[in-house]
Amino acid sequence: MTAMTTSTRSIDRRAMAHDASHYYLVPQVVHRPASITDIADLFRSVRAGEQTLTFRSGGTSLSGQGVTDSVLADTRSAFRQITILDDGARVRAQPGATVRQVNQRLARFGRKLGPDPASEVACTIGGVVANNSSGMACGTHQNSYRTLESLIVVLPSGTIIDTSRSDADEFLRAHEPELYTGLIRLRDRVRNNPDSVRRIAELFALKNTMGYGVNALVDFDTPVDILVHLMIGSEGTLGFIAEATFRTVPAYPHAATALALFPSLDAATAALPAIVAEGPATIELMDAVSLRVAQTLPQRTAGIDALAVDGHAALLIEHQSESRDEVADRAAQTAALLRSLTVNASHQFTTDAAVRQQLWSIRKGLYTTVAGSRPSGTTALLEDVAVPVEGLLSTCASLTGLFNRYQYEDRVIFGHAKDGNIHFMLNERFDDPRSVDRYRAFTDDMVELILQNRGTLKAEHGTGRIMASFVRRQYGDELYAVMREIKNLCDPDGVLNPGVVLSEDDDAYLRDLKVSPTVDAEVDRCVECGYCEPACPSKDLTLTPRGRIAIRREMAAADARGDEALLKELRRDYVYDGVNTCAVDGMCQTACPVGINTGDLVRRLRAETDSAIQDRAWSAAAQHWGGVTRAGAAALSVAAALPAALPRAATIAARAVMGSDTVPLYDAELPSGGIPRKALAAENPVAVYMPSCIGTMFAPQDAGSGIGVMDAFLRLCERANVAVRVPDGIGALCCGTPWKSKGHTRGYDVMRERVLPALLAASDDGVLPIVCDAASCTEGLETMRAQAIAAGGDYVRLRFVDSVQFAAEHLVDNLTVAEKMSSLTLHPTCSSTHLGLNDDLSAIGGMIADDVAVPASWGCCGFAGDRGMLHPELTASATALQAAEVRDRSADAHASLNRSCEMGMSRATGKPYRHILELLEEATRTGG
Repeated sequence: MTAMTTSTRSIDRRAMAHDASHYYLVPQVVHRPASITDIADLFRSVRAGEQTLTFRSGGTSLSGQGVTDSVLADTRSAFRQITILDDGARVRAQPGATVRQVNQRLARFGRKLGPDPASEVACTIGGVVANNSSGMACGTHQNSYRTLESLIVVLPSGTIIDTSRSDADEFLRAHEPELYTGLIRLRDRVRNNPDSVRRIAELFALKNTMGYGVNALVDFDTPVDILVHLMIGSEGTLGFIAEATFRTVPAYPHAATALALFPSLDAATAALPAIVAEGPATIELMDAVSLRVAQTLPQRTAGIDALAVDGHAALLIEHQSESRDEVADRAAQTAALLRSLTVNASHQFTTDAAVRQQLWSIRKGLYTTVAGSRPSGTTALLEDVAVPVEGLLSTCASLTGLFNRYQYEDRVIFGHAKDGNIHFMLNERFDDPRSVDRYRAFTDDMVELILQNRGTLKAEHGTGRIMASFVRRQYGDELYAVMREIKNLCDPDGVLNPGVVLSEDDDAYLRDLKVSPTVDAEVDRCVECGYCEPACPSKDLTLTPRGRIAIRREMAAADARGDEALLKELRRDYVYDGVNTCAVDGMCQTACPVGINTGDLVRRLRAETDSAIQDRAWSAAAQHWGGVTRAGAAALSVAAALPAALPRAATIAARAVMGSDTVPLYDAELPSGGIPRKALAAENPVAVYMPSCIGTMFAPQDAGSGIGVMDAFLRLCERANVAVRVPDGIGALCCGTPWKSKGHTRGYDVMRERVLPALLAASDDGVLPIVCDAASCTEGLETMRAQAIAAGGDYVRLRFVDSVQFAAEHLVDNLTVAEKMSSLTLHPTCSSTHLGLNDDLSAIGGMIADDVAVPASWGCCGFAGDRGMLHPELTASATALQAAEVRDRSADAHASLNRSCEMGMSRATGKPYRHILELLEEATRTGG
């Protein structure tokens, strides 16, 4: 079992000071516990050291519950196990698993978790339970409180309670007698107070994550059941949730969606009761400002684009069902209702996945657009409240009045209308005392407004630090006293997350506010939400994209205040943690709500630190690339013929002199040299074929029998009677990725000025598409073309197509598979994801195998060209979960669509990965 790690390095502590909230606290130490035993040990150590302990997993919480200036335990890395139970009817998960990861495993059973937060790509089970997260569809009936079956909890005393055991209540009584009797006392106290029972019923009829879940004292009888449900929404202040078992809900396969536009917010909210009665899964509200923002989005609909927004509002409505016919019937009924209402325009309900995605992108793009366009140096605040649905109109109108009074211009109101749950977003500058005073006054008025409307100050995002000062005001003295006693019973020493959920400090929400200094144009839009982190290959090794950006901000702040010692330390450690171990794969951009590719920052930093010697060497390599690739291949072939220890020792020595980020580390798993590329003439070609130079550098997997992707592609084209041309001078052409990823701009320019004119000529001035057989090279060519066009080059006519897409569109219909293999495991790549190739990859896999699987834990392998040879620990860390999943699944073959990724996955799993077209060629040898 992996041991707990501990760090006091400034780079680790300060990276973890940043989460999705607008609070900033630097921990004294960061622990990464690996087991429940480690958690119990941490409880003992913080009590002995008179410290406090805060747990953090996904870091997506918005209310400040995941930061501390004492001891921080990062539970994301180790606690990730997921176990499907009863054919998906139940699922058991540890706190570090994300909602998306759990739902991916449940999908094959047609099930999913009840809670459906928008942050599902990054938020973890620990946070979902600790915050009682909900979302767009789950309401109050499918949240954690309603769907949780059992927990494993570690109490601050060190007692570990598995509430799934039949004797769990007796175990609690025997091991925690004061807690046991105290919960009985509080249960009876609340039930015997009619005012408390009434207040609980009112508040928890809404989405409500304010304070502790004292509804558990009314809803459950036994102390262990009460404790389980008090843990839900406790935000890490009562104990550590080590494991949670949920009852799952159906993942409906059919849906119909419509966007209804109303002349006013009044009209939209007036229509809600009738629309709610139709039983839609979701009803999302967007105000007039939201619609004006939506008109700037590329995915906007024609109806929104044509609307002259003047106080309008919209409802995004969706029906879901197991039955296609049922969805159609419900949609037709609701469409008829909308026609009878005062609706400016209404899209017909659509079941088309692409159109539905467009409609949802409008709703989800609001946050992206406002946050991404905020002034540099400001902090984006996304807050939520809930009121009874009948009070929604007056609440929204009054909120708009507050925004105008306090001159918050760039703000939007949207939310889950059928639940009376309003989200609002605004931008604030916390480095200006006047802005902080404005924020204080606005908050005071907003609190008064929501409570006057019988609402709750926190619906989904948790109390955290932002509303801890207002819990007494919302619940009253009696229930607040009950909550205080709950805290004292579970955590008598006060070691867990002080200042969160409950606070006696009226100004607590104004302390430790985050300031976002301007640092880098590529990343200043970052709102530190953490959505990027699960996709990052270095997340368990060094920094994530959020961490890389956060440390750039830390360095800027240290420089501004003259803290030379800290600045020097951060700069030193950032070289490896921030720059060298970044795969620059761009997967962070696929999840980022404001579209940041942190790799762009890292590439620029590499260029800025590039030595003159390295720059000249790589420029020379670009000028003589054909000879360089042949020499590299020859060197690999020589090394392969020697005892592996000899070339390995030589590279170790060279790395000691020249640096580990300059000289790759040789190991016996590297293949020998590959096959030179050669020009190929063709009459009436359909396309130009540009074999990747990586095939020259590295031999195919199973070099004795494997032919490699270049020969496989050409054989497939011949077999399908599709002619392709390989251009003259092919040996000297490259997509430029080796230079671009390392920041060698001069060499990149040399290659670009050679490649694009050659391909323009070879493609008959852009008439023919250009096909490349490595996804990363196809993406590299697209990038090269885009940059050249941006610089004024006339290359808009060039079209690049990956060989997998080309095969799916032009070859497979003319090929016959002789016999399918039983099973195939696929590894999509970061580039295939960016290029949208994964469906084609799976389709070709389905042609040649009966059972095709993509591991649920799939992610970037981190090999990243030569990055995996420079830093093998990056690939080892990036592939750890996926490799274990692959090894556990028996498969006849393993395939990808990029040679370097195939090498990385072969190394990680011990399974031979080959290009999918090699397998297609073999499968069609006797059939075509």
